[in-house]
This record gives sequence, C-alpha cells and structure tokens, in this order.
Amino acid sequence: MRTEYPSKHEIVRAWHVIDASDAVLGRVASRAAMLLMGKHKPTFAPSIDTGDHVIIINAAKVKLTGNKENQKVYRRHTGYPGGLIETGARKMRETRPQRMLELAIAGMLPKTKLGKQMYRKLNVYAGDHHPHQAQKPTPLAI
Repeated sequence: MRTEYPSKHEIVRAWHVIDASDAVLGRVASRAAMLLMGKHKPTFAPSIDTGDHVIIINAAKVKLTGNKENQKVYRRHTGYPGGLIETGARKMRETRPQRMLELAIAGMLPKTKLGKQMYRKLNVYAGDHHPHQAQKPTPLAI
C-alpha cells in the first residue's frame, strides 16, 4: 500500500477564528497549534505544511489557572553579557497580551523551517476586532 502525499496544489487552507476570552491559555494554544500543523485533516503529512490559518481574538482576556498570574515568568536574552530579561505574566498581560499566546503556540510547533512556516499563518489580536473579514473565517469554539 502506498502512502498518499498531497501536493501543494491539493492543499486547501481554511481560516478559523478562536475567541480566547475566558479560555485557558494552554487549551487555546494546543488547539491552535493542531490547526496550524494540519493534524485535524485526513491529508496530514509530517513533512508538509497542510495546516490552516488561525486568528485568535481577545488574547488579553485569556485565563491562567492556579497561581500562574503571579508566578509565571517569561525570559528572553538580549545577546549581551548579563542581558537576561525576565517579565512576569501579569506585566506581560498589561504590555503585550498577544505575546503570551504567541509564545505558547510557538512552543508547540516544530522547531524547524517547517514550523516557522506554520507560525506565519497565526494572527493574534488583543481585542475583539481583526482585519481578516475578507477571508470569511469560521468561528471555532474551545
């Protein structure tokens, strides 16, 4: 039996909208990562990007369980000696709330060129408006 691999012309990409208000961060991120990779499709192939486009709105209203609001720390490095920058989840929500979801989803995608290509199909917005109405996205419940 032969394994069927879809060609680039056979891949149909849909657009999905996820409302993250009052949803748990990890559950939204795992659902979005699955859609971006295309694992929900019967034509999924690990070496081909068969995923859909994902729009996440209301990223500022995403929920963190437990005491993560006070204890979770996001770390990044400037590249200079002593350049470690730590930001708490509360401050991250105030300054760049969409970055919380972007980091969570990027951590669930492959760390390859293919994963970067999948990540480019992600759009996260802090509010409830997005400029992708022309693509006719379908709402997705979490």
